[in-house]
Amino acid sequence: MPHPIDALISDCDGVLVDSEVIAERVMYEALSAYAPLEELQRLLEGTFGLTSRDILDRVEKHFGLRIPDSFNREVRQRSEEMVAQVQPIPGAREALLALDLPVAVASNSRRHSLERSLARAGLSELIGERLASADMVALPKPAPDVYLHAASLLGVAPERCLVVEDSSTGTRAALAAGMRVIGFVGAGHIPAGHAEVLRELGAIAIVEHMRELPETVARLRRESRVTLGTP
Repeated sequence: MPHPIDALISDCDGVLVDSEVIAERVMYEALSAYAPLEELQRLLEGTFGLTSRDILDRVEKHFGLRIPDSFNREVRQRSEEMVAQVQPIPGAREALLALDLPVAVASNSRRHSLERSLARAGLSELIGERLASADMVALPKPAPDVYLHAASLLGVAPERCLVVEDSSTGTRAALAAGMRVIGFVGAGHIPAGHAEVLRELGAIAIVEHMRELPETVARLRRESRVTLGTP
């Protein structure tokens, strides 16, 4: 039986902040020094949401490479230099303001990168200190740790949290935490057919634009109350 929905937890990159395209460009530019770009793109298609370490493991295994330890540091530095280009996803601020729920953010980014992206996009004051990042927990997504930590910051049981995610990795993490998921497929990096991928994983709703989010959340809350027999 569904539980009431008492809080919302959102991914950041590609959901609130349009940063996945920037991160992808930085990663491909750096990796092209080690392998052909076209083959890299085929190998890594649809891998957004993974940590840099997971991506490097995949590249090293496929190409038989050993990428130096300094690579992650260089990519992170370049990504941070490009934070000035970050913009909010269209409608994200308005959607957060319209929600009648407490909101937290759960991300595979590091805490300082997360804070800088949200600040640059003008969303910091809407989230406050309710930030769960990969460097604050034992394991990143697809493990449930960041989502469980976000729920604890909200003081809400995981089963009463609704999540907004754009990636398969994040969707798996939220579901593993016992949460329900809305799939967001409105950002520029989303491949064709991704909505169906998220549905097959277990997303209970899909939104293509952030303006759809408040009503989708309200509908799911109504449905959970009806199922529970609550007026």
